[in-house]
Amino acid sequence: MLAVSAACERNKGPILEVLTGTLAGSRTVLEIGSGTGQHAVHFARHLPHLLWQPSERGAELGPLAERIRLEGPPNLRPAIALDVRERPWPVAGVDAVFSANTLHIMAWEAVEDFFRGVGAALAAPGVLCVYGPFRYRGAYTSESNAAFDRQLRERDPASAIRDCEALAPLAAAAGLELIADHAMPANNRTLVWRRAG
Repeated sequence: MLAVSAACERNKGPILEVLTGTLAGSRTVLEIGSGTGQHAVHFARHLPHLLWQPSERGAELGPLAERIRLEGPPNLRPAIALDVRERPWPVAGVDAVFSANTLHIMAWEAVEDFFRGVGAALAAPGVLCVYGPFRYRGAYTSESNAAFDRQLRERDPASAIRDCEALAPLAAAAGLELIADHAMPANNRTLVWRRAG
């Protein structure tokens, strides 16, 4: 039986609304941390002009590959193994990178590796879309996010809701400029960076 993330089911519609416009001019998308594959299947199905490349760390590829085999549309590629800490990433020259609910479960060093890898993998012009909870100038957007951050840190002291301003120099070093910050349900955001052509 395929694993199901209730959060993915709740947020896939609102994220798709953002991606529909943001990725209208893209052809290839690399998804980092595809998890159960629910997002990959849903977005590829509703954005048929895209070739969608899901990825996951090697130990977690099995369930993702099974969902793609059973439910994936023709424009959804087989999942590849990708750990953001590796150099180089096994894919390059993509028009867009998408990731959901990943930066807060990575150690800060891995967040740095994430942006370094995006900088190497993304074509120009290209876009990076990241969905999840964020802080602004050290402040949480809601009490529920503050409580979630405490849970994250108790489980793994290296994980935390990331401060949007702390990401800015990492994005800049990768040649990316923040062009949109979309409010999403459940106190989440979708941040969009662009690399100029």
